[in-house]
Amino acid sequence: MPYPEELVRPMREELTRLGVEELRDAAAVDAAFTATKEGTLLLIINSVCGCAAANARPAVAMALQAPVAKPDRWVTVFAGQDVEATAQARKYLAGIPPSSPFIALFKYGEPVYVLERRHIEGRSASAIASDLVQAFQKYCGTDTMPEDGPEMPEVTTYDPSVLPPTFRSIL
Repeated sequence: MPYPEELVRPMREELTRLGVEELRDAAAVDAAFTATKEGTLLLIINSVCGCAAANARPAVAMALQAPVAKPDRWVTVFAGQDVEATAQARKYLAGIPPSSPFIALFKYGEPVYVLERRHIEGRSASAIASDLVQAFQKYCGTDTMPEDGPEMPEVTTYDPSVLPPTFRSIL
């Protein structure tokens, strides 16, 4: 069940006031992806969680300010709120497990760089912004494509064997 809109509105506005286009239904998602088949698109799957507030949304804001080539289009869906739009966006991420928050750079309709929740949670916004800027430099305004599916940052994650079973499902 979605949170009350009054609660999530400020979280939505953290991105939309930066110029990130909010997609609220499946048709809007398909239209955005169709319109950028020949270019680049940054998809942000927003969330109410703390790592979205402290890390993901501020990282997007920092990356937008970097003096580098940027994606042609910036879009967002809100997990748990805009259920239809989020489900449709995830169809463009075949083979990548769903998570939120989540950020993906697409080029020619294919994901080329992905930040899953495990790449966001526990890291600073500036480190995540740096990852995004490096991806923009590599894929925006160039002909470069990854050789073996989307790239991801190399980050140290927790060893699931040392965690209680209740925590292993979130890694």
